[in-house]
Amino acid sequence: MSDSRTVLRDVRLDPAAEPVDLVVDGERIAAVRPRSDREASGPRSAERTIAGEGRLVLPGFVDAHSHADARVFDPEVQLALLRQGVTSVIGGQDGVGFAPGDGRYGSEYFAAINGRHPGDAGGGVAGLLAGYDGRTPLNVGVLVPAGTVRHEVLGRSSAPATAEELAAMRALVEGGLDEGALGLSSGLDYVPGIFADVDELAGLAAALGERGGVYVSHLRGGYEANSAAGIAELAEIGRRAGAPVHVSHFHAEPAIVHGLMAELAEAGLDASFDAYPYGRGCSLLAMPLLPPELGVRPAEELVGLLADERVRAELLRDWFPGIADYPSLGPAWPEMLVFGHLAAPDLDWAHGLTLAEAAARAGRSPAEFALDALVASRLEVNVVMAVQRERTAAELAGILGHPQAMGGSDGIFVGRHPHPRARGSFARYPRELVLEHGVLDWSGLVAFASTRAVERFGLGRRGRVEAGAVADLVLLDPATVRDTATYAAPLGLAEGIEDVLVAGVPVLAGGRLSGATPGRGLRRAGSPAAAEGSR
Repeated sequence: MSDSRTVLRDVRLDPAAEPVDLVVDGERIAAVRPRSDREASGPRSAERTIAGEGRLVLPGFVDAHSHADARVFDPEVQLALLRQGVTSVIGGQDGVGFAPGDGRYGSEYFAAINGRHPGDAGGGVAGLLAGYDGRTPLNVGVLVPAGTVRHEVLGRSSAPATAEELAAMRALVEGGLDEGALGLSSGLDYVPGIFADVDELAGLAAALGERGGVYVSHLRGGYEANSAAGIAELAEIGRRAGAPVHVSHFHAEPAIVHGLMAELAEAGLDASFDAYPYGRGCSLLAMPLLPPELGVRPAEELVGLLADERVRAELLRDWFPGIADYPSLGPAWPEMLVFGHLAAPDLDWAHGLTLAEAAARAGRSPAEFALDALVASRLEVNVVMAVQRERTAAELAGILGHPQAMGGSDGIFVGRHPHPRARGSFARYPRELVLEHGVLDWSGLVAFASTRAVERFGLGRRGRVEAGAVADLVLLDPATVRDTATYAAPLGLAEGIEDVLVAGVPVLAGGRLSGATPGRGLRRAGSPAAAEGSR
């Protein structure tokens, strides 16, 4: 052992278990020992102690679907995540991210979801991951985003990829995997992913079968009752690529989720999914409200088109009537969309209002005001999306208790009135899944919120409280853990988690940031970028 270590005294591995002392030496857990061994081991002058006071010690939670990859440098976002016990996030989701390429497309099209990355662009996946090392208290892994890859090779084209273009795209995916990416993501309701066919996606995902990693997909078609078609496409891609598959933010009736996951298993596919414990969604306003052939245009060009009276008239006449058919919205869609983020300062007053309410205040129709907001905000608008029938907590627990489920907040940290899932999901999981509905015990929660994601994405020796594991650790009080963020007041911080370690370093102490930044970019275990013996 080194001369400097940390001991978590009187912690519990389970509420029914006797308290133990957990010894951390450097960045790893050195021992989990009974309190009776405390005197025999002897104190050390350089030893740091943290009073566990009977709290549970759990492995740090892994957010399997996060949009914090550009925001983890912000102390407010760091605090929001660590107060939930999240020590690692997985970005590059939904097919749009900051690498490969110069990062500009990820900062343009997804600005209202991912934000704008503050680091240097152009370093590929290797440069992106290196930018997290020692600069944040959290760990960040990324997927290679297929939409960004398509944009790098095909630009704004909506045409199918040629053989030569597919080869160039495949090379970018292979390079990203070699540099440590955890897999490949697609977002098939967003542009340009919506233009990718199965041949293209399977061709890119084939790199996973050769190099490792998982194919992660925002399914095509809006989920819910349309989920079967999206799952069938996912299955075909996974089968042809010879790769494991993962469904992003699987939202549908519990029977649909369980039935389709059973079909994937029966087909011999290694399949998993993430889901968040809320009934409403959140996305770009432009995604359901604009035709894909417009959405793929450069931002400034698209803003000009939306300001053009002729184009507006065509959209209002020919496009907007069909929005009522969007799977989760329906005819009352203006009442279903609540403004979470508008980049236009003059529209600050509209945060937290429904589209219908904001339009009425402005004296415009909902469709007209939506276009006004997109133009004024240069497209940077996100909305919280209600659904026609919001699922109960018991129904959500039935989905989240599935043996292949894992925690993923789909958390978006952009906006004055964001979806509460960003600040509440991982505190709501123990409260609802373990304490209220009993679909998981505490070991089941560890598997759901940490271990499965560690194993699925190749995050090294994390996800367990045992000697030799990386000391990403959370002290959780079962009596007080809860989320406070709501749809009406979405910025509330979680409670019940006040002490968190990352790589053995306290990053949250007494509920406050310590200022330490031991986080790093997570390179997939087994990839060339994962140095020998690295954590």
